[in-house]
Amino acid sequence: MRVLVVWCGLLGSSLAFGQSDPWKAVVDNLGRSGKEQPGEVYKVGLPRGDMHVTVDGIAIKPALALGSWVAFKKVGAQTMVMGDLVLSEDEVEPVMLKLQQGGIEQTALHNHVLHESPRVMYMHISGHGDAAKLATTLHDALALTATPPAATPPAAPTELGIDADAVGAELGRKGTVNGGVLQFSVPRCEKISEGGMEIPPAMGTATAINFQPTGNNKAAITGDFVLLGSEVNPVIRALREGGIQVTAIHSHMLTEEPRLFFMHFWANDDAVKLAKALHGALEKTNSAPAGK
Repeated sequence: MRVLVVWCGLLGSSLAFGQSDPWKAVVDNLGRSGKEQPGEVYKVGLPRGDMHVTVDGIAIKPALALGSWVAFKKVGAQTMVMGDLVLSEDEVEPVMLKLQQGGIEQTALHNHVLHESPRVMYMHISGHGDAAKLATTLHDALALTATPPAATPPAAPTELGIDADAVGAELGRKGTVNGGVLQFSVPRCEKISEGGMEIPPAMGTATAINFQPTGNNKAAITGDFVLLGSEVNPVIRALREGGIQVTAIHSHMLTEEPRLFFMHFWANDDAVKLAKALHGALEKTNSAPAGK
């Protein structure tokens, strides 16, 4: 009996060790690794640390507004990929051509901020098919850009420069620090779908709010509100009343249900004051309550 138990244990161990990583082909062909997110999403961040962009004299950190990303999700026997590529103007055409040749489509191409120098474009993408082939196409497209190779992220600073707890208290949520930027993600209450497939918040359907400290308890903020059409103008008014500029309103997808609009914004002011204004704007939306 003892021998049988040991043998079964060894068999169980060999099966465990033999399990394949479902995202190995993506990592191998893309040449970069990511992290699993809620909703069975595998997301890969591609910060554009090579870009030296300023907005209103502020040097923008990659985590504030220069973070390309791609996210993969298994859908039956196929894989869906969505993403947002941060590109220089000269990179747009060659990247678009390479993606089209590999079967990955563009769903939007536009600005997110205003008065940036040099000019930055944002290309939203969508594709379905074999995970390895999708990753290979993305690898070949990224090779046409100056996107840096994966690197060990720098250690988080001991002092962020703003009171993250006070900012979070005003927003009613807890943020995370990434690359010197305090980030918040606020999903919507509705189930978002495209082509009959659910699009989880990790694939770009959650409101993103980012704070980059700029000194004296101030922060530059940007991100995007994910909105229904009926919410667009109430949110504009709430942001404007709080001294926050709206920098773009547009789509990121093509056939999503319900129809969504993405509103980008900008301000540089007292971080807690801005958090209060952003909270007021979130109150105009059907966003999920904190902790959901």
